[in-house]
Amino acid sequence: QVQLVESGGGLVHTGGSLRLSCAASEDTFTSWFRQAPGKEREFVAAISWSGSSTYYADSLKGRSTISRDNAKNTVYLQMNSLKPEDTATYYCAAGFRGSNVYSPGSFAYWGQGTQVTVSS
Repeated sequence: QVQLVESGGGLVHTGGSLRLSCAASEDTFTSWFRQAPGKEREFVAAISWSGSSTYYADSLKGRSTISRDNAKNTVYLQMNSLKPEDTATYYCAAGFRGSNVYSPGSFAYWGQGTQVTVSS
């Protein structure tokens, strides 16, 4: 079982930046999802174990960068030019199974989430 702990969320103004961290008990394919109140959980970004492959949702493409430091077993999500619609709880996920990296159902392990709030 993979243990995941997110950190780095907070309150920022529109246009601000945040870097989220996901500390894992082991290095593995890792994704970020987010969920706003009343909405379904949606894919944000993903990165392979080696870091050679990355995936982004269209909503954050060009404004975010996913990266990893395997020496620290940590995956990062740098988000820039934040908008109020980016407000959500952001979750780290691992234990990829199946073929659809964009689906929450493809991941077996989840962190507790970190709240990101972007004020207008």
